[in-house]
Amino acid sequence: MRIRSIAPALGLAALGLSLAAMPAVSADYPVLRGSQIEDAPPPPSDYFSGGFNWTGFYLGGGAGVSETRFEPGTGLQNLANFAFRNTLLGAERNMGSFVNNLPSKRDSGATYFGMAGYNIAFGDAVLGIEVDYNRSDQSYGINDFIARRSITSDGTVNDWSMTTRQGAVLNDYATARIRMGWAFGRFMPFATFGGAVGRFDTVSTITATNFITQVNPVTGAIGSGMAVGYPLTVGDAKKNVYGYGLAVGAGVDMALTDNLFLRGEYQLVRFADVEGTTTTVNTARVAAGLRF
Repeated sequence: MRIRSIAPALGLAALGLSLAAMPAVSADYPVLRGSQIEDAPPPPSDYFSGGFNWTGFYLGGGAGVSETRFEPGTGLQNLANFAFRNTLLGAERNMGSFVNNLPSKRDSGATYFGMAGYNIAFGDAVLGIEVDYNRSDQSYGINDFIARRSITSDGTVNDWSMTTRQGAVLNDYATARIRMGWAFGRFMPFATFGGAVGRFDTVSTITATNFITQVNPVTGAIGSGMAVGYPLTVGDAKKNVYGYGLAVGAGVDMALTDNLFLRGEYQLVRFADVEGTTTTVNTARVAAGLRF
């Protein structure tokens, strides 16, 4: 009977000791202590924060949409004077003044290009050099006709005409440019300036005729016919004529990874006179590139 009375007492004592020990055990449990804060994952990277290195070589390519403006110059006027050289009509008339100033023409379409360059970063400032090759195939062509009657000082009636033809095809072009940028982490706005060389096919010709009517001063007989040497075509159609100019632009590069970047860019290229035509190319383009 005495043993039975002691057992319940011992059980109650053991329960009390376990309850008393729980706060001490709980205090040592790592979740409740918050000791895991040092193992939290790092915050996501900020594309606009510093620390990205833009220095290095890169290669890439892309596509764009170009509008090309062709502006005919004074080459046809010079050809008109040349077509009537060594004639009384040419001596007494400025034949170039009869040729109209041809209007400018525009062509537009898709262009494709490849690029290569090298950047050097000076803190957030980035200086680089880049070359690109662009495929264009944009063109224009103008035909015109004029006919007049002119009487020269010797009494000869000249019924003359000129058919003019002028045009050009910009096959492709390349540029070499200095790039100046400012990095905002993985974003880098930039501006460019440099030179360009283009390959053109051109045509600039005048076909002249001169039907004359004369009175024989001795017999008084009237004679007429095509003047000697006419019809006459002056000028030429040429292939692979090279023109030179300037290139400027602006854009932004965005690094997706340490090696891959995307680009959006506007570029303006202006070529000096090529066989009587001045050419301006405006291009909006996008590209992707690999850094090394």
